[in-house]
Amino acid sequence: MTPHPYTRYVAMGDSQTEGIGDGDEATGYRGWADRLAELLAEAQPDLTYANLAVRGKVTAQIKAEQLAPALALKPDLVTVVAGMNDLLRPSFDAEQVMADIEEIFARLTESGAQVVTVTYPDMGKLSPLARRALPRVLDLNIRLRAAAERHDVAVLDVFPHPVTTDPRLWSQDRIHAGPLGHARIASGMAHTLGLPGHEDWSAPLPPLAPVPTLRALSADTLWAVGFLGPWLWRRLRGRSSGDGRTAKRPELTPWTDQSTKPHS
Repeated sequence: MTPHPYTRYVAMGDSQTEGIGDGDEATGYRGWADRLAELLAEAQPDLTYANLAVRGKVTAQIKAEQLAPALALKPDLVTVVAGMNDLLRPSFDAEQVMADIEEIFARLTESGAQVVTVTYPDMGKLSPLARRALPRVLDLNIRLRAAAERHDVAVLDVFPHPVTTDPRLWSQDRIHAGPLGHARIASGMAHTLGLPGHEDWSAPLPPLAPVPTLRALSADTLWAVGFLGPWLWRRLRGRSSGDGRTAKRPELTPWTDQSTKPHS
């Protein structure tokens, strides 16, 4: 396999980068960043990897809590995925969110690291919670692409690809990718970085059989009770799923083909 130049990979972000949806609390979460590290290690055995992402974090927290530790690790590759937790809040401020993301981009690229980010799909096709958020998604994606171009940040642009809203790529909460989705994101990131063999990351899955209306309504009801309700309850109490949690992999260590165990 053709080697690549990266030996110090740091992942920054929220629950998607932590790996929620790809594993569980008992066995640990894998996620697309772990999967990407594994792909990178196949071509570069000297790869070391840190994952600073923590679920529930908004962009301002990612900048405040993860940027300095990331820079201290002196990475040559950083993935930055931020903004979705902001986007779903009534107080969403696109200009402030992008100011924070752009500062992250600038600081990391000035350090010499290759930075990669990702746009957001139309989550409204999956989750009733996000159906009204499409204008925000479109606007945030435009801003992300522009900021990335200004700072020479590579972009995995998922929005144009229909497969990215195929429900089979998503977990039961309809917010986090499932194992197949995390695998596709990792493959897309690898393709964006120029690794060969990942050109089909966005290939469509076989067609789905139509879902009867009653079954769809039942699924929506179960989703509202099991996921939407607890999410709203946390918002009302000013709580976050990331409260009290720390990064699962705070230091650069050699990649091993093992899921990361639960952390405090």
